[in-house]
Parts: sequence; C-alpha cells; structure tokens
Amino acid sequence: MQKFTLKAMIDQSCRLYAERPALSNVDGEPITYGQLRRQIDHVIALMREHGIRKGDRVAILSQNMPTWGVAYLAITSMGAVVVPILVDFHVTDILHIIKHSEAKLVFVSSLHYPKIGYADLKPMPQLVILDNFEPVKEPLSKDKLKGRFKHFNILKSKTRKASRRIGEEPKEDDLAALIYTSGTSGYSKGVMLSHKNLTLNVHLTCKFQKVHQYDRIMSILPLPHAYECTIGFLTPMHKGACVYYLDKPPTARVLIPTMQKIRPTIMLTVPLIIEKIFKIQVHPQLTRNLVMRKLYNTVPGRKMLHRYAGRKLLKTFGGALHLFAIGGALLSEEVERFLYEAGFPYTIGYGLTETSPLIAACTPSKIRFRSTGNVLDTLQVRIANPDPKTGIGEIQVKGDTVMVGYYRDKQRTKDSHTEDGFFKTGDLGMIKRGYLYIKGRCKNMILSATGENVYPEELEAKLNEDEGVLESMVYESDGKIIGRVYLNAELFNKKHNMRKMGSSQKEAFLQGYLQRLRDHVNQNVASFARIHRLIEQKEPFEKTPTQKIKRFLYS
Repeated sequence: MQKFTLKAMIDQSCRLYAERPALSNVDGEPITYGQLRRQIDHVIALMREHGIRKGDRVAILSQNMPTWGVAYLAITSMGAVVVPILVDFHVTDILHIIKHSEAKLVFVSSLHYPKIGYADLKPMPQLVILDNFEPVKEPLSKDKLKGRFKHFNILKSKTRKASRRIGEEPKEDDLAALIYTSGTSGYSKGVMLSHKNLTLNVHLTCKFQKVHQYDRIMSILPLPHAYECTIGFLTPMHKGACVYYLDKPPTARVLIPTMQKIRPTIMLTVPLIIEKIFKIQVHPQLTRNLVMRKLYNTVPGRKMLHRYAGRKLLKTFGGALHLFAIGGALLSEEVERFLYEAGFPYTIGYGLTETSPLIAACTPSKIRFRSTGNVLDTLQVRIANPDPKTGIGEIQVKGDTVMVGYYRDKQRTKDSHTEDGFFKTGDLGMIKRGYLYIKGRCKNMILSATGENVYPEELEAKLNEDEGVLESMVYESDGKIIGRVYLNAELFNKKHNMRKMGSSQKEAFLQGYLQRLRDHVNQNVASFARIHRLIEQKEPFEKTPTQKIKRFLYS
C-alpha cells in the first residue's frame, strides 16, 4: 500500500536512483541521490542535537541552492514542519513569520543571515548557516560572513555520525509545510499543508507532466513558492531527475549561457518572464522592416514567422526542452498565440498555495488555446453561481490536496470553505468541454454601471499587446474604469527621439499616445467595458515574488 508522506517518497527515490544526480549548482558538482540520503540523515541528526522533534517548526531563509532542498527534505522526513520564507519579504515580515510560526530553528544562508542574525527575537531560534550546515554559536560579524562559507561540497566531507533513528515517523495527515503567501492584497497567511496534500499533488502532477530520471530541470523561481517547490522540486525528486540552481539572478546575460550549458529539458516560469522575452526580443525581430510587418499582419505569414521564431527560441533555451510550464498568473493572449502557433512545448497550469498547488493542467500535446487544461484526477471542481450569459463564476475545489487550513486562524479557514466543504479559490473561470478557463480574480472584477461584469485582466491583456506598454493594471474608481500603464521608455526614445524633447513637448506626446491607445482598446471591447482614462505609471509596479502586481497599492 502506497504511503503518501514526503519521507516515504524521498526514501524510495534515494533507493531507486542512488547513482543518479539529484541537486546541483549550475557551476558545481551534482550530488547523487545516494549522497542526498546521507546528507538528509546528517541534517536530521544535527536538528535532533538542537532539540528539534516531530511537529516542531523549522524555517528556511535562503536563495535557491541545493542545500535548501536537503534542509527541506530533512525537516519533513523527521516529522518536523518546514516553514519556507521568501527572501523578498521585508525584514519586518520575515521576523513576524518566524515569531508567528514559533520556529525553533532557522536554516539561513550566509547571504541572508544579516536579516535575522542581528535581530532582537525573543526567544531567539537556533540559527544554522545553510551553506554548510554550521550552527551559529554567537552572532557573526559581516567580516566573518564574507568568504567564510564554501558552498555545497563542505557537507560531503562531514564525518558526523548520522542516526537513522528519527523518532516517530510522519503520518499522511501530519503537517508537513507551513507556507506564508505573498498575495496581491497586502497580507500574508500561513497555509498549512499535510504530507498527503503535497505528495498526492506530486503524484497527480506526474500523470500529465512526464518526468523521468534523465530530465534536467532549470530552477529560476523562488523555492518557497508552492508552484516551484511542488512542481519544480518535489516532483523531480520523486522521479529521480536532477534540478540545477543559479547562484546569480536569472538575467538574460546569465540565463542564456547557462541554458546552453545545462540544456534543460524542463523549465517552470511565470507569465511576466516569457512576456518580456516576447515583447523585447521576439516581436521586434518579427516586425523589424516593412516587408516583415506586412507579412506578420496576415494570418499565414504570422504563423510562418512564429514557427521560425519558435525554433530559434527553443535553441536559445538549449534545444532540449520538452516541457515549458507557465503558471502563477494569467498569460497574455498575444504571447500564448505565439507559443501555440510556434509549436513550442508549453503548458499552462492553474493552482493556489492552498491546493498544494496544482488544480488543472495538461501535456503540451493536448493544449487548448487560452485554457489551463483538465482538472487533476480525484479533485472535484465546480463553478459557483455562474453568469447565465457567460457561464463564468467562482472556481471552487474539493479533494485531498486542499490545505489543512490557515495557521492559528480558524475563522479565516472557516470563511474560505463552503458549508459542503468546497474551498473558495477567489478565482473566476468556466469549464468548457472538460477544460478549465481562468478569467480573473473575484475581488478584481468590476461591475459596470449597466450591471455587466468587467474583467480587468482581459483589458490589461489588450493594453499589453501594444509594443509601447510593458505592463498595465485596470481598476474601478468612482464608478469609472481606469487604466495604469508602465511604458517602454527605451522604445520611445529609440523610435521618437524623446530625449531631445522638452518637458512640455514630452508630456503632450505621451498624453496623445495614451489617448490613441485608449481609443484603440475601446474600439475592440464592449461598450460597458470601455476605459475612461489611462494614466502613465512612472515606475514599474511593485510585485509579489511570482511577479503579480500588488493591486492594493494602486487602486
């Protein structure tokens, strides 16, 4: 009988794939699953020496690196509860999470040690430097931190005798992870996920996402996010694949040579990343002269150019991709059309932290344009209170991958479920021929003066199709639909020589541009969804770690 615990899962992988590479820095030497097994045991012994027992909370505060995964698997294997913390959180939020979760021990990388190493936390949890699993006995000065810690290989030479006795083994319904979300509404919630929540989601994911022991996964999204952790880390670990981590921010200058070296077969990304690649690199090349623009404006010509650009993009990514997974937010229609017509091996998934996370997905060969795929086996999904005209309503889900609840918040847990036990996702969508389509967030929806539903995400997608718009946000103010747009300054300077304009001339030009953009969008939407005014957003929008705009800051 299959046991749905993270310990059972990783024990099996370490046994089946002992000689295969498991985790690696891009420029480092991979550790095998056999070595991973020994390192997990070592870290369990280390935690037990510091009094950690089953059910205790243990936090991880670090950038992506192989030892992050070692710590995560050790914590959950011994029955403790892992609290992954996003390094992009403000220091105040990081300290709040450590206090609120009552973490007894924190694995922290030397890079992020200053965020908590000098804090006045009472009680102060035991700190362990994640780079080499060295316990902190006294506060470390910046001089001591600099250059002190070598990376992953130090742990290989450790001679600590690791006990395989981990105490009482975790059960399926035991708490495995406590994930504090970074939402677009301005507050963090502690989402409690059990061993069964996570491992079942991994197993269900594998039914559509074909992963095998020879796959190479390039990890560029933050590991504390449920999407990257479950799909980009736990799923490869279950199947014996190898995950590679960057030791630098994933800029184009860093990524391109890295992908040529690793030749990843699987990558996970968020819409903003692929949308920027399309807008800044792909689209300008496809429309760089009059002949190509005329060709691109015909359907057959566009499809031909998309196929050509798709082959070129695949080579840029190393030439070996069989799965390019996109999630975390809505993908623009224009960019998906490019991927679809290019025959790029993409798939779009849908889920939330509260659902471990995946709810719906499909293989690249079964993609339906603008859909997030089929609902995963064993999950029940329904559309609540659907609009009689469109069939759009709130997506609600029930099943064994839905969270245990919100940590220390019974009322919010109760409010998040219906009386018959369905979790209210807060997302709007519809189901058509078995495929799920996402339309936006319930809280973002605008009710027009005539009583019609307006979905800001659809208007934003139309605004973002303009080459001069990098990103946008649409909201309601005093009964009117307002749009904010962050413009492509580099493009304007190049095409219109704006650097030589005076301030009044520049302002007049931009206002004229915004007016033309508004008129163009309004010609292509229903009368009740027309934008009343467009405002230039001077700075990039503040975003969550998965690159969703923090709407509460602007509306």
